[in-house]
Amino acid sequence: MERKRVYTLLFILLFAYLSATGCSRGEGKATMTIKVAGSTTVLPVVSRAAEVFMKIHQDVTITINSGGSGVGVTSVAKGLADIGMISRDITQEEKKNFSGVNFRVHSIGKDAVACVISSEVYNAGIKSLSPETIRKIYLGQIRSWKEIGGPDRDILVIDKEFHRGTRHVFMGYIFGDENAKAPAADIITGSNNEEQSKIGGSDSAIGMLSYAWINKDVAGIGIQVDGKVIEPTIENIKNGLYPIARDLLLVTGGEPSGVVREFIDFIMSPEGQKIVEENGYVSIKKG
Repeated sequence: MERKRVYTLLFILLFAYLSATGCSRGEGKATMTIKVAGSTTVLPVVSRAAEVFMKIHQDVTITINSGGSGVGVTSVAKGLADIGMISRDITQEEKKNFSGVNFRVHSIGKDAVACVISSEVYNAGIKSLSPETIRKIYLGQIRSWKEIGGPDRDILVIDKEFHRGTRHVFMGYIFGDENAKAPAADIITGSNNEEQSKIGGSDSAIGMLSYAWINKDVAGIGIQVDGKVIEPTIENIKNGLYPIARDLLLVTGGEPSGVVREFIDFIMSPEGQKIVEENGYVSIKKG
């Protein structure tokens, strides 16, 4: 009976060890986990890439949470994620707050931040705006579309949460300050999906969205620069003409290694870059 108790105890300890290390009985190998968090702009690319990667590497599990670029940086800095998804540069404040973290940034694609309006306003004649006009709308100095040649409707001004990468890039261009306040904002949104829904559901809204989130209900307008109108198109993103552009980035705490390095390399590979393009962004591949 004593020997039976010993065998039982050993079995329990072995089972606990295998569970803790992620080993699966019958496979003999550990299940490795990659934790990813951050930008909703980068999210569609990484999610699809993770699906493909896990089919190839069946001993790897990739968990992904959104929350915005700020969440991506903070999660990596605090060791809560292996990879952060960000759609803007790491700020000087973040570098200062996490001075002990050796951030490494990896570009996986290119995107534009479009000034977007409800399709009804676009169809009524507002096809482009100058940065100055957009700034006045967000400051509350222009309150009706009628004031700038549009329909007789009050402008529904939609802003994003301060930690969102899309907001940083947009405000950096329009105001020259990525943390600029928008006193005229009627609604503060989080993800691209949330803002797309708010603008598409209105007939008088203005906002900011990643190029890939423009649809039939949400129109991307041209930006008036030096007497020319530059449209948010893939071609203008590729050739560098569209002024509100950015890299899509992954950030790690130091040089990645092992399966984390393999996953990032996969996204940068021809197969991964095809996923970037399929999601409406511009590949970083040459040619």
